[in-house]
Amino acid sequence: MSRYVDRLCKEVRGAHAAHIDGRTLLPRAADTIYFGGGTPSLLSAEQFRRIFEALRWEFDVDADAEITLECAPGQLSDETFDELLRQGMNRISFGVQSFVDRESAAVGRLHTAQQCEEELTRVRAAGIRDINLDLIAGLPHQTAQSWRYSLERTIASGVPHVSVYLLEVDDESRLGREMLEKGTHYGAAAVPSEDEAVEFYQQACEALRTADVHQYEISNFARPGHRSRHNLKYWQRQPYIGFGLDAHSMVPAGRDDMRFANTSDLDEYLAEGEVETPFALLKSFSEAAEADVGIVGLEGAFEESLFLGLRLNDGVALDSLREQFGDAMLRDIMPALVEVCEAGLLELSFDRVRLTARGRVASNEVFSRLLIPSAA
Repeated sequence: MSRYVDRLCKEVRGAHAAHIDGRTLLPRAADTIYFGGGTPSLLSAEQFRRIFEALRWEFDVDADAEITLECAPGQLSDETFDELLRQGMNRISFGVQSFVDRESAAVGRLHTAQQCEEELTRVRAAGIRDINLDLIAGLPHQTAQSWRYSLERTIASGVPHVSVYLLEVDDESRLGREMLEKGTHYGAAAVPSEDEAVEFYQQACEALRTADVHQYEISNFARPGHRSRHNLKYWQRQPYIGFGLDAHSMVPAGRDDMRFANTSDLDEYLAEGEVETPFALLKSFSEAAEADVGIVGLEGAFEESLFLGLRLNDGVALDSLREQFGDAMLRDIMPALVEVCEAGLLELSFDRVRLTARGRVASNEVFSRLLIPSAA
């Protein structure tokens, strides 16, 4: 962990020095910081202090920046928590997954429902009001009754933000292999059907709406004034910079954008003092096309604006697409747009298109149908 933090701080402090190409623009101001992608809450207070020093050295962090920590209940030490508060952390996201201990244990979670309640009390006592709880629909042993119980506990907790995800099973994971081989270990035989999981998701949408926790994105729900400022950047195609293992970034590059990512191999990442990082590769825009850097041109930006925007309940304004990209690409997809609307997966109202409730469940199918013909 110490070597990882050393590498991470070096990467942060060298970001702008590496990023010198005249056609790319690495933002200096930062109004959101998000610690996620694993178990950042296991870091020590001193390690977090070093990371914040690096961030504030390299970026102008707003005084009112939204600073989020992903955390498993029961994982955050008092010393680390106190340091995060001193550094301005004002939002926390708990990976609860389920308030039924058997279900969370089936996917390797070590916390209990009681620990979840205790953690909520603890962070609120420290003044944290922006709290998210993650729930997963489709866990092993989950039933309609147990799912309803987790929803009721979540709503009763009064948290202002909830994320609901359908269980995604990787065929390289232990659970995935057992399911493919029709085994019984890790609760594989007790995983609900896909139809049941979808029903759980739809039940969550209705229960949260009734409780004034309104859906604003396919997987995200919030009380008024508590949407995730950081995550909205992804769906609205705003620039963001990722540091650390397997971290992804998107930055403007003249009329285009660039998407790039760090390696997902820990040994390779730790050795990258001698190996070019994606930031170093951006020194030469012409070399970027040959490197592991994606250049997003006009057509790609149009598709991203459509697909990412449709993830939001507000949908996409067609006038805005026309203003940004012209009429031609919108005309190309119009027949598919009409077809998906007629299938009840999209609705068009006052020149704004948005997914229906059915469309959110089948969003991947909707997006594949809306690919520009030349790119399909």
